[in-house]
Amino acid sequence: MINNSDNCILSVSQMARADQLAIADLHKQGRGGADLMEAAGRAVSRDIIKNCAGSKALILCGPGNNGGDGFVIARHLKDTAWTVQVALLGAIDSLQGDAYHMAKRWNGKVEPLTADVVADQDVIVDAIFGTGLSKEIKNDVKAVIERSNDTKAAKIAVDIPSGIKGDTGEVLGVAFQADKTVTFCRMKPAHLLYPGRGYCGDVIVADIGISNRTVDAVQPDIFLNMPSLWGRHFPIIQKNAHKYDKGHAVVVSGDSIHTGACRLAAMASLRIGAGLVSVSSPEDALSIHASHLTAVMIKRREQLNEDLADSRLNVWCIGPGAGLTVETKKNVLSIINAGKNAIFDADALSVFEDNPRQLYDAIQSRVDEQYVLTPHAGEFGRIFPYLKKLDKITATRNAAKLSKAVVIYKGADTVIASPDGRTCISNNGPASLDTAGTGDVLAGVVTGLMAQNMPAYEAACAGVWIHGECANEFGAGLVSEDLQGLIPRVLKRLLIGVN
Repeated sequence: MINNSDNCILSVSQMARADQLAIADLHKQGRGGADLMEAAGRAVSRDIIKNCAGSKALILCGPGNNGGDGFVIARHLKDTAWTVQVALLGAIDSLQGDAYHMAKRWNGKVEPLTADVVADQDVIVDAIFGTGLSKEIKNDVKAVIERSNDTKAAKIAVDIPSGIKGDTGEVLGVAFQADKTVTFCRMKPAHLLYPGRGYCGDVIVADIGISNRTVDAVQPDIFLNMPSLWGRHFPIIQKNAHKYDKGHAVVVSGDSIHTGACRLAAMASLRIGAGLVSVSSPEDALSIHASHLTAVMIKRREQLNEDLADSRLNVWCIGPGAGLTVETKKNVLSIINAGKNAIFDADALSVFEDNPRQLYDAIQSRVDEQYVLTPHAGEFGRIFPYLKKLDKITATRNAAKLSKAVVIYKGADTVIASPDGRTCISNNGPASLDTAGTGDVLAGVVTGLMAQNMPAYEAACAGVWIHGECANEFGAGLVSEDLQGLIPRVLKRLLIGVN
């Protein structure tokens, strides 16, 4: 696994283990878990004091350590002259360990956790469940959360909004709608995966004294998609290089009325740095491509077998506008059988809906080649029907393992997984990418990176990140044709950081 502690994402169990290890280290210093809880509550209270208007706060405390954090927050806010109400789910005497200790340090009133406590507060702090929730929220707690969500108060979640399952982002009945979430040490999957991500608001990661060494010890295996994850593999242009050193990508076109998607992919491949890019075109689309393309070359489909035998044509992309046809399926299998590295997108995936095993088996027959599959949710369900109901991380990992290909499970919370288990989540793609053709551009970017010999998993991660950054550069009103022109600007920023 990549050792990239700063950008790792910890599962609920990994975070619990990190807490245990950190507490064990504290015990050696004559300290304990209460010190971690104090640091967590202090971090939240500082953020509230610094960034929230008003002076009246309601702290909603649960029966576990999240509630203990809440009592610390209440104490620190009161010490800075805030008017603080505390409401607890259950009785103080039922609390245990550090949470009980912190509750006893609170010298104010503690009210029952009912909807009646939600009134005209300026800030409501959710310290009810955090990541410890595993069952649906009902009854009084549900009423409290619903009433809190309806107020105009600033809403702050401690660690994760109550009602969100920490490892999946699933909503368990109802969830606290936070304006900001202050979490500790590292982000958790639900901070990045929808629908949970939509309840977190701005996510702040507070340092509470858990070291990178401790994080490394829990062996994190999910990462935030950042250049530090793949930058050392990114192709750097050498001063003495020529175009033949940078690969020759081929994008397979559909028929005459389905040519635009292919050109989007081809131009993106060229922009990202492939030395040469060709479109493999059927006869009826030759003149259309010829009227639109200049730097991208055109190859006749009738010479497909000859092109597949040409070792210089090192990476192939098929799917954008290819059509749900027998020919598309045949071409996918021909590309695999020819031993070409390839990206399979859109129609090249859906065409195997009736027999996805045919695609898996073909890929698995080639042990030396690299493949990337780029499904959105609908396409994922067609080629991985037994995985589509799983949470997104588990589904993507299983799909990569099953197909022996890198899988980019696209969406607002794109997850990328390698057959060897490496996994990352992207959070930089804006909502403006939810428009026709943007996926074709992504396929082209990954194709162009692989043409330059970037490994498939790293190319997939880099392609998704660059794709998102291009959309962020443009802003509102984006259409897919805008993306390719923004690639040079993002590359300039990226290469400064990589170098």
